Amino acid sequence: MVGVSAEAMDAVFKALADPTRRLLLDRLREQNGQTLSQVCERLGMARQSATQHLDVLVRAGLVTVVRRGRQRLHYLNPAPIHEIEQRWIAEFDKPRLRALTAIKARAEEYAMTVPDYVYVTYIRASAEQVWHALTDADLTARYWGHSNVSDWQPGSPWEHRRADGSGAVDVVGEVIESEPPTRLVITFEDSPRESREPSVVTFLVEPHQDIVRLTVTHEKLPNREMLDGISSGWPAVLANLKSLLETGDVLPQAPWEMSGAHA
Repeated sequence: MVGVSAEAMDAVFKALADPTRRLLLDRLREQNGQTLSQVCERLGMARQSATQHLDVLVRAGLVTVVRRGRQRLHYLNPAPIHEIEQRWIAEFDKPRLRALTAIKARAEEYAMTVPDYVYVTYIRASAEQVWHALTDADLTARYWGHSNVSDWQPGSPWEHRRADGSGAVDVVGEVIESEPPTRLVITFEDSPRESREPSVVTFLVEPHQDIVRLTVTHEKLPNREMLDGISSGWPAVLANLKSLLETGDVLPQAPWEMSGAHA
C-alpha cells in the first residue's frame, strides 16, 4: 500500500486472516449497510462476538460505520483492498485480471438486490479545502476529467461536463442537501432520457485536527453493472483528489470517466 504505514498494513492482513471476519465481509458485500442486529442474525453470532470482530475490521479500515438517526450501519470499505491492488498488481496484469473477472461474473448469477456503495478516505487537508475541491469546476476538471458545475444550492441542478473542451455533459442531477463544508447530497443520473430513479451520492466531510475523513456513499444503484463501474471509479477519483490536495498534483494516470460507470 503506497504511503501506508507498516502498522496499517499489518492490521489489514490480521483482520483478513480470520475466517469469521472474512465471512462477515462477504455478508456485507451481499447486503451492505447492516445494523449490528442484522449482522448477528445473518451470521448466527452473539452480539459481543460480532462487535469484537467488527471492531477489528473498523480499526483495519475494512468496515466503516455510518450513523442514520439512532442506527449504526456497517458498510464494507474497499479502500485498503484497493491499496493492496495498487501495490502488488502491475499495470500490465490488470487487463488480464479484468478479463478473468468478467468471465467469472458472467458465469455467476447475481443477486436481485444491489447494495449501496461506501468508500472512506483520509486526506491531510481542512474541511473547507475538501469542500472546495468537490464543488469547484476547475479543480474537479483536474482530478476527475470533468467539471462539476452548479451553484450548489438545494434544489439547483448540477452537471458533469467533459474537460476536453467539447462541453459534453455525461452526468446530470440535482442538489438535495448542501451544508458547507461538511455535507453534500446530490442525485446522479447519466441521462435524462432514462426513466429509472436516479442514484444518490452523499459526501460527508468530517474534520479531525489536520486530517479530514471523507465518506462517499452511493445509494439506489439501479443494477450490478453500475455498481461494478463505480467500484473501480470512486477509488480512482478519490485517490486523485487526495493526491491533489496533499501534493498539489494528481496521480500519473488518466482520470476516471464518470460515464463509464453507467449502464
